[in-house]
Amino acid sequence: MPTRHSASRRTARRLPYDRAVTGYPLEPDDTTLQTWGDAVLSRVVDHERSLADVPVARYDVAESLLELLAARPPEDAGDLPVLLDVVGEAARVGLVPSSPGYLAYVPVSGLYAGALAELLAAGLNRYVTIARIAPALAALENSVIRWLCELFGFPAASAGILTSGGSMANFSGVVTARVSRLGDRFADGVVYVGEHTHHSVAKSARLAGFPPDALRTVASGDGFRLDVDALGRAVTDDRAAGRRPALVVANAGSTDTGSVDALGPLADLCGREGLWLHVDAAYGGFFQLTERGRRRLSGIERADSITVDPHKGLFLPLATGALVVRDVATLRAAHALEATYLQDAQPWGDVLSAADLSPELSRDFRGLRVWLPLHLHGVAAFRDALDEKLDLTMVAYEALRQTDGLEVLHEPELTTVAFRAHDDDHTRAVLEHVNQSGRVVLSSTMLDGRPALRMCIQGHRTHRERVDEALALVREGLRC
Repeated sequence: MPTRHSASRRTARRLPYDRAVTGYPLEPDDTTLQTWGDAVLSRVVDHERSLADVPVARYDVAESLLELLAARPPEDAGDLPVLLDVVGEAARVGLVPSSPGYLAYVPVSGLYAGALAELLAAGLNRYVTIARIAPALAALENSVIRWLCELFGFPAASAGILTSGGSMANFSGVVTARVSRLGDRFADGVVYVGEHTHHSVAKSARLAGFPPDALRTVASGDGFRLDVDALGRAVTDDRAAGRRPALVVANAGSTDTGSVDALGPLADLCGREGLWLHVDAAYGGFFQLTERGRRRLSGIERADSITVDPHKGLFLPLATGALVVRDVATLRAAHALEATYLQDAQPWGDVLSAADLSPELSRDFRGLRVWLPLHLHGVAAFRDALDEKLDLTMVAYEALRQTDGLEVLHEPELTTVAFRAHDDDHTRAVLEHVNQSGRVVLSSTMLDGRPALRMCIQGHRTHRERVDEALALVREGLRC
């Protein structure tokens, strides 16, 4: 048995951590807080100012930079300006999607107001996924979702979640459809997609537990859109074979061409057959803000669920996606579970908890980076920017269509134009010439078995002069 004296001696021993010697280095003083904050914000502002001139693509990397990036964290404190220099140099390598010359894939241009919201959200560091823990901030996120539901004409019973992007939104949409239409036994279910459906849907079906033969790819018709008649025949054949058709995934802006499927006729078919209609509008959904977009997306209001990406259509920072679902009960049934350690987290009035509607329990405060830019700039500013991109796309389409040696593959419905040279080698040569310029980057895909180039005009910093420059580079590439 230890004596009282020996216990006292142990208590008096010096602990490994001595505040008198080290202080609290993770709690900087006011001056340091301000200095560090100013330094980081200054770098962000410098980056914003430089975007018109920096190379859109750069792949030369100094060996010394790679060594710095690979180094293990030191025991002793570093110097913030030096570390910011390292990050800044690393950020110059690769593609720059915030550049006005980035016309590849679907641009995510990163609104400055969204970056400010991101800084504020991280600084506040509030947990908002369970409403009772931060009810007012959870209500703020609810208001963002409510606005999205109203944008697409969904009823009062609708709800949704903010996600890290379209892939996770599609995943939750597929899971919700599976639970709603098939229940717990779903191996005989069928998910229907088009030839140009985003690959995240196939991945979502796999992660949701569907066997590989549950995914049925339906041929495209005119304009690279899902063939509704072919879909109807596939559903009939699957029912006759003893399968259970469950879910149709439609495009509202395909990645390859920006094509919009015939949403009204698809909704008719799904209604007759009792199928869940999910619309992947990650790229095209926010054109609903414009008059032309609403016409082209007609029928989307009849969907059971919709994926949208604010980091595309609202130009917000990456990792800002959303799913909206017509009936909150279906979303909750697919995601909500009880846990004893959450028994104190009772509901807070009518404020929905994202934890009950989402795969995530721990996540960042995403709602602020949507709410703040919308309230700061106003919705009209976003509508005008999207209308400008639709106008610029038609400028590009007409110019490419009138260029000898080019074939334009479709009339754009949104802001993507797909085109190719008359032979495939020349198509690849045009892409290489444009992308080596450092001023513009395009991307390629395969359409009808042949390579095609894509010009996607979606970034909020992209204006007429950069589109004209891109067109000039394409014409130069044809002459090479």
